[in-house]
Amino acid sequence: MNIAVTGAFGYSGQYIARRLLDRGHRVMTLTNSLQRENPFGERVAAHPFNFDQPDRLAQSLRGVDALINTYWVRFNHRLFTYEQAVSNTKVLFNAGKQAGVRRIVHISITNPDINSNLPYFRGKAELELALQSLGISHCILRPTVLFGREDILINNIAWALRHLPIFGVFGSGEYRLQPIYVDDLAELAAQKVMRNENEVIDAIGPDTFTYRGLVETIRKALGLNRAIISVPPELGYWGCRVLGAILGDVIITREEIHGLMEERLYVQSPPAGKTRLVEWIGAHKDSLGRHYASELARRTDRVGRYQSNAEE
Repeated sequence: MNIAVTGAFGYSGQYIARRLLDRGHRVMTLTNSLQRENPFGERVAAHPFNFDQPDRLAQSLRGVDALINTYWVRFNHRLFTYEQAVSNTKVLFNAGKQAGVRRIVHISITNPDINSNLPYFRGKAELELALQSLGISHCILRPTVLFGREDILINNIAWALRHLPIFGVFGSGEYRLQPIYVDDLAELAAQKVMRNENEVIDAIGPDTFTYRGLVETIRKALGLNRAIISVPPELGYWGCRVLGAILGDVIITREEIHGLMEERLYVQSPPAGKTRLVEWIGAHKDSLGRHYASELARRTDRVGRYQSNAEE
């Protein structure tokens, strides 16, 4: 098959593209980072998104059998917003239909909600509805937190545990989440792109943690003895904002804290991934969290290759 993957030079898109190539498919990518190093060489051709020129975007997708979409933003910023991400993704979906794409696999989020006051989850719900009304075959994958060598959350929890005297969890920390290994998500996308039926799948890993339990698990795996304390969510937010100003990053937003505490990253579904986070952390404990991983730096640097935070 000819398959388009958005962001194949980035995080999850790179794993998905590799899985597809290993299966013998032909892969192209749509990206905002045409100058970024291509880890696949001539095997993956890169085309610009051209969101502002839908006909050119559709032309790039001519001859593509299926599209796997990972495009999104994590927070509002002066350079990118949820509103733009929603609008751009709708343009992408329509361009795919115009180009004759047979199937779309879309990466969403657990518990999207069109009535939510959290723009991340509301925007994801709006896009699911747009895709479902498009009239072509589709699969919606709903992961929670991704972990892997290039991840942000798990690495930066490890970084904070290594470098700060205490670690604060928002409120009780007893809200749950179900991380999935990025390559397990990639394998799932590679499988589902071959199907025809419309599906919505909670793409969660085999382990369920409370947030406090997740931090404790990482602390234990790293052999550290840091105090883990409960802090009021607003105080925790401002502490992260001050630290983020020092690091030049957005560590977490109020909306992300609310999403965690509302258990938006927890569902009662069978696991779709098989890789256990505890085992993965154990295999990468010597390098995990040695360096801080900046989300903002990744978003603004359109040239540098995504760096691994954990060694093989």
